[in-house]
Amino acid sequence: MRMLLLDIGNTQIKMGVYENDQELASWRMTTSVSKTTDEYGIDFLMLLYSEKIPVESLDAAVVSSVVPAIMHHMISAIRRYLHKEPIIIGPGIKTGVNLKVPNPLEVGADLIADLAAAIELYKGPCIIVDFGTATKYLVVNDKQEFVAAVFSPGIGISAATLTEKAAQLPGFEIKKPRSILANSTVECMQAGIVYGYIGQVKYIVDEIKKETGLSDIKVIATGGFGKIMVPELDCVDVYDKALTLKGIRIIAEKNLAEQEKARQKKALREKTN
Repeated sequence: MRMLLLDIGNTQIKMGVYENDQELASWRMTTSVSKTTDEYGIDFLMLLYSEKIPVESLDAAVVSSVVPAIMHHMISAIRRYLHKEPIIIGPGIKTGVNLKVPNPLEVGADLIADLAAAIELYKGPCIIVDFGTATKYLVVNDKQEFVAAVFSPGIGISAATLTEKAAQLPGFEIKKPRSILANSTVECMQAGIVYGYIGQVKYIVDEIKKETGLSDIKVIATGGFGKIMVPELDCVDVYDKALTLKGIRIIAEKNLAEQEKARQKKALREKTN
């Protein structure tokens, strides 16, 4: 089964083509609500062409999105250019994730994908730390249930706010400076953002471990800023940059299997009648 997977976030769209559990190609593009159906369709065709993946070789297209404003053009582009009816991760979709929270409908599609992959691939109990536009900490207990979450501004948002709200501070690259004892403006900002974020992650993970009583809980990191943060975090056990796309694939396979079972049952009924 060859699938195009799309994880539409507030800042970026992560895309990947998977054949069963193997990644054939992956890309990132900037999320833009102003793009048209045709622009997204041409983007799809060009990216697939760049990796010599024929459109007709795709069996399905699957979308997880936290940006409702983009969905009309995205769905239309998939239908018109890829000739597929997309599977949309949302209410009514079989996910394999037990959401033990007061309002399951509040849980975003991206978080459900993270949870599906973590539970399937790494089991529970675990803490998922997703370094995206916002940083999300998701808690899965020893019964494989999603029970709690913590959200904070992402490191990119924090850095952008610092330069936007302080007129004399320049833009800067997010990276760990040579020392926390910084003495240039840029390195001072890098030190505050990066070391501050390292401290935040360690503290939140420690508090989750204390309150759950699960000191050996596994910590799984993902997200675009993970490659910057994870080398500095000894509390992280696994860094899986493709966790969300893997979760989208796992959810899609569950639903396609259900659809095939329903099709076979229908065919059997028609045959017996």
